[in-house]
Amino acid sequence: MVDPKIYTQAVHAGEEPEPGSRDSVAAIHMATTYFLGSTEEGAAITRGDAEGYIYNRWGHPNQAHLEQKVAALNGAEAALACATGMGAISTALLSALKAGDHVICADCVYSGTYNLMTTELPALGIQATLVDATDLQKVRDAFRPNTRLVYLETPGNPALKISDIAAITAMAKARGALTFCDNTFATSINQRPLALGADLVLYSATKYMAGHGQAMGGVIVGRQELIDAARLKLVYFGPVISPFNAWLIMLGMHTYPLRVERMNVTALALARFLEDHPSVEWVRYPGLESHPQYAIARKQMAGYGGMIAFEVKGGIAAGRRMMNKVKLSTLAVSLGHSKTLVCHAASTTHESLTPEARAAAGVTDGLVRLSVGLEDAQDLMEDLDQSMR
Repeated sequence: MVDPKIYTQAVHAGEEPEPGSRDSVAAIHMATTYFLGSTEEGAAITRGDAEGYIYNRWGHPNQAHLEQKVAALNGAEAALACATGMGAISTALLSALKAGDHVICADCVYSGTYNLMTTELPALGIQATLVDATDLQKVRDAFRPNTRLVYLETPGNPALKISDIAAITAMAKARGALTFCDNTFATSINQRPLALGADLVLYSATKYMAGHGQAMGGVIVGRQELIDAARLKLVYFGPVISPFNAWLIMLGMHTYPLRVERMNVTALALARFLEDHPSVEWVRYPGLESHPQYAIARKQMAGYGGMIAFEVKGGIAAGRRMMNKVKLSTLAVSLGHSKTLVCHAASTTHESLTPEARAAAGVTDGLVRLSVGLEDAQDLMEDLDQSMR
């Protein structure tokens, strides 16, 4: 069940009126640099002994306001807002890893994460082992003496594999390793990885938080000392979120819980419709009893999200015909939009993976990824039905 306090937190957290202001909406601070008052005051701010801002790459008011809101909605000590979801992921990983370390990563993850694990981190002397994180024994067998981190994405993009967060985080803690969890698909409304033992949680705020396809951002959430370490990397590498994007995401988050709850209901109805459709080969949705990890989803999720994966009978050709015929659903990448988006994962979001890597992640050649929006469920069903006939 969703915590009723989230409705209030989504609207009010991080939005205390500024001194002397009577604005009913948080202000946008577009300055790139800030007056320090005196050399002594500037030095104190730089050391962290006094509150204030110096230069936008080091932090700005809109970034701080967004961080407060996201931390509140995750029950976290702190948060760090970045320019993109991948900015958040890379900043978090590079704040916790060094040459000689080893990472265990779920094999069903966003393609950008996959390429970071298999190409970029090894170039820095950090080795990654990709495993089927739905199999606890495979995760257990992947640990090495130098394993520093376990990286999960659950539900995974795009095949919606579910990992047992509590079991894996306990396994990692027993071996002195951290657990990071990409919670973008689930959202903080439906799943709280920190409460299940995760050390850091990652989001592409571009998706459900912003909610309307109009702003890019990413957020890292978790313990204060881990966020502090990530903030140092953010300053050095520079993926700072712009004030305007932070403000847009803040505004979108006012309706974040309402949108997610509506999408939960519509997605479950659509998943059941697709499961019974004669033109559909198979459907994956965490809220369906047919999902291989349905029991785990029930245990750790308050709602099952707005993402559906399915395959149309007839393979790639049939899937392409379907996507070219949809009228109400929009053929586009990304997700969490107020509009329903549909894409062919193997030729778009996961095109950069090898066929073998896609197969290991459960990404079949004909997999269709559906991000359910806010349209009427019956209208969406009728549109999908006509597109498959």
